Amino acid sequence: MAEAAVTSKGQITIPAEIRRQMNLGPHDRVVFTLLPNGTTVMRAKNRSISSLADSVRSKKKRVPLKDMKMR
Repeated sequence: MAEAAVTSKGQITIPAEIRRQMNLGPHDRVVFTLLPNGTTVMRAKNRSISSLADSVRSKKKRVPLKDMKMR
């Protein structure tokens, strides 16, 4: 288990082991989410929006409007 201390300015240093596992580098951002049960989750925010482009595209074949069957 990794630990970090909070400084008087409210800052922490993320331990090297955690930075490696999360693939965090200089200038990457992290997001903290507080769950209802009191647990805090830290997620890496180091993906660009362009890397997500293929995740929302439909895999279905497009059908031209003229080929659609109208009811």
